[in-house]
Amino acid sequence: MGKPNFIYILADDLGYADLGCCGARDAYSRTTDVSPNLDRMAAQGMRFTRGYANSAVCSPTRFALITGRWQYRLRGAAEEPLGPAYGDKVLGLPPSQPTLPSLLAGAGYRTALVGKWHLGYPPHFGPRQSGYQTYFGYHGGGVDYFAHTGPRGGADLWENETPIEREGYLTDLLSRQAVEFVEAQTPDQPFLLSLHYSAPHWPWLTRDDADESRHTRELGWHPDGGSVEVYQKMIHHMDEGIGWLLDALEKKGLAQNTLIVFTSDNGGERFSNNWPLCGEKMDLLEGGIRVPLLARWPERIPAGLVSDCPNLTMDWTATLLAATGVAADADHPLDGVDLLPLFADASWTRPGDLCWRMKHRSQRALIRGDWKYLHQDGHDFLFNLARDARERANVARRYPEKLAELRDAWQAWNASLPPIPDDARVFKLFQPGDMAVPSGAH
Repeated sequence: MGKPNFIYILADDLGYADLGCCGARDAYSRTTDVSPNLDRMAAQGMRFTRGYANSAVCSPTRFALITGRWQYRLRGAAEEPLGPAYGDKVLGLPPSQPTLPSLLAGAGYRTALVGKWHLGYPPHFGPRQSGYQTYFGYHGGGVDYFAHTGPRGGADLWENETPIEREGYLTDLLSRQAVEFVEAQTPDQPFLLSLHYSAPHWPWLTRDDADESRHTRELGWHPDGGSVEVYQKMIHHMDEGIGWLLDALEKKGLAQNTLIVFTSDNGGERFSNNWPLCGEKMDLLEGGIRVPLLARWPERIPAGLVSDCPNLTMDWTATLLAATGVAADADHPLDGVDLLPLFADASWTRPGDLCWRMKHRSQRALIRGDWKYLHQDGHDFLFNLARDARERANVARRYPEKLAELRDAWQAWNASLPPIPDDARVFKLFQPGDMAVPSGAH
């Protein structure tokens, strides 16, 4: 068995129960499953019930994924999320920072990013300055699915460092580019493919909504579009593309020794199905940070496994490096935990706490086993997630010693990291009144 190949698929704003294998309800068509290919992938590998994103918003999670470290170690990740700071020399991923693609490239891997970058803008930052050898995608937080322009109208579709024009629905363009990358591989050349979709991120547009795209842009990217049906079709389009990718792996004879991970950068937004969780993107409630998580690797992961082991996005960086024996940079030790033991023993428990902090609503959270400490808007909460996944029963008064234990643990963890800068921004594309339903706060 040679070195494994890696495909890391990251959806954007996908809710905890938006996939069929994770409990999706109310499919847009009674005759069409939302995610048959991802459901098949889950059945062939491992599904995680307690996969967590490193942040409740997109770019901080991406900082953690690419570095394998707490995103709070980097100034750019203090932005929630990274705004459209073109030409900014500070807010981005420093090219000097070791990354998953740079470490793997140094070990002989081919590395490619297809899709969303959102870790700083040219000329000071970019995928090919941080370890990816080839790049096809967009730099910002979101783009129109047909015009491939950002919220302020600028074109944002790139091939390496060259802006390009390409006709087509963005999700399909990314899927086909990923397939072309796999088709070009050979069995003796290991690879890392990062496939970072825009779907199902706003603007909510399906493959059939080119006219709605024009209308949306004419009105200045208005936030009143979309529906549950449109949102679920967007997921289905992404799932179709993942099916093309799975087929390409089979045809190339690469499926057995390829580890595929699928997840989301944060919890879902207004059309998502987060049941039974409360909260959404930008919340440290479970609905904002607990995400779908699947892993398939036929040579190492038995089919049909389900794990309730809590884990974070950055753990997968440590896992991929461990799978091929590539060491982290000595001056930038990993904070993520290698999850390879789970593949041999589904009852294995990840050591250490899971922690978060956000400037938005002065939020902080820590998970230790089934217990969760949450601080939000000046109030402390304690939940037992095994009994109360919806975080409705605050048991802080019943278990004051447990509350103090977890709060002290969070304080110690927080003190080990740089503070959130006073000038860090909480970027909001929509105004609060634009949202039909408020965030799932207590």
